Amino acid sequence: MIQVHMFPCLKDNYGYLVHDAEANVTAAIDTPDVPAIRRALEEKEWRLTHILNTHHHSDHAGGNLELKAQTGCQIIGPGADAERIPGIDISVGDGDEFRLGHHRVQVFDTPGHTRGHIVYLLPDDGIAFVGDTLFSLGCGRLFEGTAAQMWSSLQKLLAWPDATLLYCAHEYTQANGQFASTLEPQNPDLVARLAEVHDSRAAGRPTVPTTLAQEKATNPFLRPTSAELKISVGLPDAPPVEVFARTRELKDAF
Repeated sequence: MIQVHMFPCLKDNYGYLVHDAEANVTAAIDTPDVPAIRRALEEKEWRLTHILNTHHHSDHAGGNLELKAQTGCQIIGPGADAERIPGIDISVGDGDEFRLGHHRVQVFDTPGHTRGHIVYLLPDDGIAFVGDTLFSLGCGRLFEGTAAQMWSSLQKLLAWPDATLLYCAHEYTQANGQFASTLEPQNPDLVARLAEVHDSRAAGRPTVPTTLAQEKATNPFLRPTSAELKISVGLPDAPPVEVFARTRELKDAF
C-alpha cells in the first residue's frame, strides 16, 4: 500500500512524501521547502530516496540540490525541460512508466503552465500528482505555453478514472471558487462545493486532494462545454478550446 503524507509549506504550497513501506522507498513530489520536507521525513521516520519534479519553478525544484546532497536521492523530472531541473538524474516524458518501489508511475506531458511540465499518475493506487497543471477549481497560469496546449494537457487528465485523487501543489481553492461562481452561479454542484470549501478553510482544513469527478462537475477550466459557462464568457457557440482560452483570460484579470 502506498502512503501519502501531505504538509503545508511556504505561503500556500503543499509538500508531499510518497512512501512504499515494503520497499522502503520515499519520494518527495517537488522540493518547495527543504526544512519542511526534512521535518516531515523526521516525523514519519522515512528516508528520502527520490524526488519527482513536475516543473522547474523554484517553489517546485528549488530544494533539489540541497536534498540530494543531504540524502543521495535520485531526481526524476521532465525531459522536455531537463536543463532547468537542478540535479536531474532521469529524464521522463509522455508515455513513460517507471516503478516507485512496487508501484507503477505513469508520466504525462502537460505543457501550458511551463513548456516542460509533467504530471505523475499511480494508476493502480488511484492517485495523481498534478503540480501546477490543475488546481482544485482552477488551472495553472499560462506562463510559457498557449491555451491550446493547456487544453490539450487537461484533456489527458480528463481521460483518467473519475475516482482518481488529485494532489495539486497549492491551496488556491477558495479564490478559484470565487471566480468559478461568476461563471456558473446556477451550478448546484458548485454551490455545494463552495459551501464545503468555506467550512474547510474556516476550520483550517485543506481542500486538497480533490477527485477528478468533483473537478469535472465544478471546475470551470474542465467545463468549456457547459452552456451556462459558455454564455457567461460570451462564446455560446464556440468550440471548447476557445471557451477555455477565454475562461483563462478572464481568470487572469479577475
